[in-house]
Order: sequence, then C-alpha cells, then structure tokens
Amino acid sequence: MTTTLAPAAASITISSGAGLRVTQVRVLLSEWTKFRSLRSTVATLLIAIVVMIGLGAMFAAITANQSAGFEPGATAISTSLTGTFFAQLAVGVLGVLLITGEYSTGMIRSSLTVVPSRLPMLWGKLAVFAVTVFLTMLAASFASFLVGQALLGDQLNASLSDAAALRSVLGAALYLTVAGLTAIALGALLRNTAAAITTFVAVFFLTAPLTQLLPTSLTDHFVQYLPSNAGAVMLDGSFGVAHPLTPWTGLAVMCGYAVVLIGFAAWRLRRVDA
Repeated sequence: MTTTLAPAAASITISSGAGLRVTQVRVLLSEWTKFRSLRSTVATLLIAIVVMIGLGAMFAAITANQSAGFEPGATAISTSLTGTFFAQLAVGVLGVLLITGEYSTGMIRSSLTVVPSRLPMLWGKLAVFAVTVFLTMLAASFASFLVGQALLGDQLNASLSDAAALRSVLGAALYLTVAGLTAIALGALLRNTAAAITTFVAVFFLTAPLTQLLPTSLTDHFVQYLPSNAGAVMLDGSFGVAHPLTPWTGLAVMCGYAVVLIGFAAWRLRRVDA
C-alpha cells in the first residue's frame, strides 16, 4: 500500500507547489494590497494634492496682485505649478515609508520568505508606487494649472493648448514620481525611516539652496545637474539656475540618479540580510 500511494502523494505535492508558484504578477498584487491598506498612503497622497493645488493657487494669486508681475525666471505655467516642490516632501515620505515601514515592524522577513529571490518584491513596490503616484499627481497638476491660470487673469495666464503647458503639467507628475522612486531607493538602502527622509530632504530641499553660498563661477558648471534643478526645468521655469538644461534632458538626468540608487538598493537587498 505504501508503494502504491507514494507516487500519488508526490504528485499532489508537486501540483500544489506549482499552483502556489511565486510570479511577478502575484507579487505585484501583494504589493498593491499592502500599499492601499496603509493609512499613510491615503494621508500622504491627500496632503500632496492639497499642497500642490493650494500653494499653486496662492502663488498665482500673489503674482496676479503685484505690479512687478512674475518673479525672475518664472512664467505663468511655472507659477501655477510651484506647489509641486512642496508636494514632493509628502510623496518622498510615502516612498520611504513604503519600504522602511516593513523593516521597522519586521514584516520584511515575511515578505522575503514568501519571495526568496527578493528583487521581484522591490520591482513590485516600485511599479505599484510609480503608477499610483503618477496618475494621482497628474490629476493634481491639471487641477493646479487650471486653478492657477484662472487666478492669474487674462493678462498673465497661459492656455492648456500650448505645447509648453501640456509638457509642464505632465512633467510635474513625472517629477514627483521620479522623486518618490528615489525616496524608495533611499529607504531600501538605509533601511531606517528617519535617515532616509533626512537624506531625501537634504538632496531635494537643501543642496540647491546651499550652492548659492558658493561663487557663481564654480556653481555654474554643476548646479544644473543637481536632481531637483535638473527635474525642475520640466515645469517651464529656470528657478534661479543660470544655465538650465533642456526639459527632457533635465528629466533624463533626474531619472539617471534614481536608476543608480535603485541599482544600489537592489544590490544591497540581494547581498545583505534584512
């Protein structure tokens, strides 16, 4: 009897294992479930939307009511999208929490036990985050642009039919998405929420202003390649940079930083235990 039943038992085991095989699609669904179930996801996305639209409207209203018009290097488009730079903090925090939250609770061990090859988990987080943030921030950037142009009035506003306007609205969403992916990479590298958020703030909020303390003869050669300055040109403004890159080149440079950091994060995830 033992000899007869053994093959059947073996076939059942193999069949069950094949049915539970880990695939990238299943990992994506798992990461989506974790992502949407986090309270921080809804809270930070709502903050990003409110900040982006609200501050864009505020700067547009101020510009419309001052006789001097736009600030140097600013346009009607960039003014209405100014809230993008403040919304990136909320997006960056969400990106960091998406992965460091699992390290702080110890849930990362369970995730890596289920996905022993590890990298599909990272790709899943990046994909779920990128799609969600891009679509959400695209809607917010459209709203921010339309509200801002309405407040600027007929004498100052720009039309959405302008090529630069459409590129900038799309660029704001892309900028925030890439900034968030950079935050995920920092979280995966540092594995500590405070350290990753501090580094993100330093890179995107402090580095560019601090370079203004240096001689312009020195900073003119590299300041346009800083992540925030490189991506900001997508918003149709120079933002104080003397020699800004072209919009799509600037976005490519920003993406390059993100890709390098993601590469290091993937390497550490494979080589270092959680």
